[in-house]
Amino acid sequence: MANIIHITDLHIPELKIYSELSETQLMRIYEPKPGLFIAESPKVIVRALDAGCVPVSVLVETKHIKDDVLEIIERCGNIPVYTADYDILINLTGYALTRGLLCAMYRPALPTVEDICKNARRVAVLENVMNPTNIGAIFRSAAALNMDAVLLTGGCSDPLYRRASRVSMGTVFQVPWTFIETKNCSWPEDSMGLLKELGFKTAAMALDDNSVSIDDAALMSEEKLAIILGTEGDGLAASTIANCDYTVKIPMSHGVDSLNVAAASAVAFWQLGKQL
Repeated sequence: MANIIHITDLHIPELKIYSELSETQLMRIYEPKPGLFIAESPKVIVRALDAGCVPVSVLVETKHIKDDVLEIIERCGNIPVYTADYDILINLTGYALTRGLLCAMYRPALPTVEDICKNARRVAVLENVMNPTNIGAIFRSAAALNMDAVLLTGGCSDPLYRRASRVSMGTVFQVPWTFIETKNCSWPEDSMGLLKELGFKTAAMALDDNSVSIDDAALMSEEKLAIILGTEGDGLAASTIANCDYTVKIPMSHGVDSLNVAAASAVAFWQLGKQL
């Protein structure tokens, strides 16, 4: 039975997670234990629930409490469901809610690199991709185009940030992921060594005189391949490229020198994620 609470006071402590705390603060709210994240839109919330994420509370525009949204609320159990009209919610959150629905959830514990790579053949590695929209778009491509996992360096935007998970259409809850760079595993030296221990050849997506084309026969035939994409603007660090087994380019025309990292990821995943 839904525990629906009509908002009359925007300043109650329970609403601070929607109105006052940044996503970084939410992430660290229970340190050293995992914190919270905010899922936005019905599709994202459903995929989070399907993945086993545990809801804390819901914030919903009153007119949307019907049909599929009501089914989602009922799936969440007897947690608080805070509701108000559009104008009140805009004042509370500072932005328009997609389909009028947010859900605060506990962050799941991240798996180890070894666990998610154990049976993987194609993984994406993101180096310092900082834009949440790009992170979300890359995850959506990874899910659609046969990537088994996504690994991120410490400089990447978090995939559970609200915008990232929304742009991903909830695929951040379907594609296994974790951070490859930790206090005990530096990037690129230690992390690249770990990938090689796990049996992966590494392919840096970069424009370089020594690059091979993305349809190179040897590259395509690798049993286990880690596809490494770099930050917006600067691309991959020189040290990363130097540590990789391949440097790979996407052939361009009309004088275009490169693609946005999200667009490049879709091309790379489509070509290199083909069934062997």
